[in-house]
Amino acid sequence: MTEIRIHGRGGQGNVIAAYILAQAAFECGKFAQAFPSFGPERRGAPVTAFVRITGVPVHRHCQVLAPAFLILQDHALLHAAGITQGLLPHGKILVNWSRPIAPATAGNGHQVVVIPAASLAMEYLGKPVPNTALLAALLTLTEMLPLQALERALALRFAGEMLERNLSLVRKAAQMVPAGLWKEAADARSD
Repeated sequence: MTEIRIHGRGGQGNVIAAYILAQAAFECGKFAQAFPSFGPERRGAPVTAFVRITGVPVHRHCQVLAPAFLILQDHALLHAAGITQGLLPHGKILVNWSRPIAPATAGNGHQVVVIPAASLAMEYLGKPVPNTALLAALLTLTEMLPLQALERALALRFAGEMLERNLSLVRKAAQMVPAGLWKEAADARSD
């Protein structure tokens, strides 16, 4: 089982990202679970979403406490207290940020990859919602699911010009990260 925790703020598409990632897993014949956890429902409030992907039915119904991967849709969260709590020793962190990150700030020794997801979204979608770009980067880094599965999941949520823009965005985001860099971590069991 691979477990992923997505941190961000209201309005960044955290919950939708979790649902789209789970749908991409379903598109590949895998089992998946996605659900959110948030306080007040308002733009800018902290939001956490959880995803589990596995080859067998998921029977666990609690929050993801020991993820293999963290997705931070807001780079300021990288330095938030407890953000890496429970992250597995081989765990990786994907951050929406346009500035390179120094190795010394690499999240308690965990490898961090940054991608300017919000800037890319602004360019392709006209709004700074980083979720689909981050999903494309995660799938490219881990190779846990093919990018085509994400594209099929997006086609179930969007249509017409918005679908085409999202497809262009995910293809561009996928080109910006090294394919398979985190494959070993993805192949290791989270559970």
